[in-house]
Amino acid sequence: MSPMNYIENRTYDEIKVGDSATLIRTLKPQDIQLFAIMSGDVNPAHVDPEYAKSSMFREVIAHGMWGGALISTVLGTQFPGPGTIYLDQTLHFSRPVGLGDIITVTLTATRKFDHNHHIIFDCLCTNQDGQKVIGGTAEVLAPTEKIKRERIEMPEVTLLDREARYQHLLARTKGMPPALMAVVHPCDAESLRGVVTAAEAGLIVPILVGPAAKIRAIAREHGFDLASMEIIDVAHSHDAAAQAVALVRAGRAEALMKGSLHTDELMEEVVATGTGLRTERRISHVFIADVPTYPRALLITDAAINIEPTLDDKVHIVQNAIDLAHILGVPEPKVAILAAVEMVTAKMRATIDASALCKMADRGQITGGILDGPLAFDNAVSIVAAKTKGIRSAVAGRADILVVPDLESGNMLAKQLEYLADALLAGVVVGASVPIVLTSRADSAEARSASASQATHVSAKKSLPAGASSSSGSSPCAP
Repeated sequence: MSPMNYIENRTYDEIKVGDSATLIRTLKPQDIQLFAIMSGDVNPAHVDPEYAKSSMFREVIAHGMWGGALISTVLGTQFPGPGTIYLDQTLHFSRPVGLGDIITVTLTATRKFDHNHHIIFDCLCTNQDGQKVIGGTAEVLAPTEKIKRERIEMPEVTLLDREARYQHLLARTKGMPPALMAVVHPCDAESLRGVVTAAEAGLIVPILVGPAAKIRAIAREHGFDLASMEIIDVAHSHDAAAQAVALVRAGRAEALMKGSLHTDELMEEVVATGTGLRTERRISHVFIADVPTYPRALLITDAAINIEPTLDDKVHIVQNAIDLAHILGVPEPKVAILAAVEMVTAKMRATIDASALCKMADRGQITGGILDGPLAFDNAVSIVAAKTKGIRSAVAGRADILVVPDLESGNMLAKQLEYLADALLAGVVVGASVPIVLTSRADSAEARSASASQATHVSAKKSLPAGASSSSGSSPCAP
């Protein structure tokens, strides 16, 4: 058995005064987070980088007892090891431990007591510069019997820091001017909270379109400050949708945001002939999903607009998503056309559409990305699954964009990722003359402001011209 696979103690009789043991650890951000979660100690000096900058140490530091826990690790696992009973500990903290510091823990036996098998250890923790950070003594009851056990593999811990992922999503628009956004009928607390959150973050300059008295009453009830926001008073939600679209057509707004009205009511005005916001492109929706277990952002389309898209519709849906990926900084996105199986069969229209879309990319009818399909979901996001099935593809296991067969499958996929995999979703409608934030009435303020940030990104980049792709050249279908 390899020494790494078992844990073995040193008995009282085996330890001599002057014997020592060491442990080396590097402080990582997750160490601080895990210790804070376990202990409940959320002192801002440890967990709030902004506060830490103004503290005496000018940076986030480890909890003092993180170093103390390392001393306990040595005592309990190697010196003396299993069977040790902790009796007493004194610690003196000389200097803080910062992120990236390499801490060496050294325990030295200084006294032994034969009548009760107690041992006193000198405890010293130093950093990578040899500076003392913690010192002290520990007294233990040492084991008298030899113990050797197989090392227990502990479960892997994954930290789901939703707030950090949310801030990362908003950071994409850093330095960009806020979009002038017409917000349609924000007449419930959550939709209005999303607007206020996005405005306070500098993502949008909102124009609230709806019944002014109702909007102000909700703001008073929940303590929202609307002093800096323009409110256009209209009688009801249908008028709000029409007025918001008119603001865009008049050049007074650069984007739309859905409030508490039904999607159909807003989109009826968006697609209206002569007065709407249509272009030569078909309008489609794209979810931008930050999934903790996937190494990159996933774009999922279309899960909100096109119910049963035809092949021609899917050409626009794919191109819209590719253009959005370019805006988000993916120069050549990998596009997985999803179906239930990988083989083309006449019994499943999704497989035929997928193969046709790939061939259209070969012919330059879809540009700017690498397409492959049909691919089942597992093969699109897992290299292992793709290799198991013998699929050779530049897209399989590495997809940036997932193109679903229809709205029902796309909506279920996005919601499953959100509610079962803790995905953070933002959504934006593309293909119209301006980006549209089309949130669900069940969405939180966080989701609404995240979606607003993506619309601001699209508006600032101005990379989706009416009826034209933002990219050029042909894109091969994946092998």
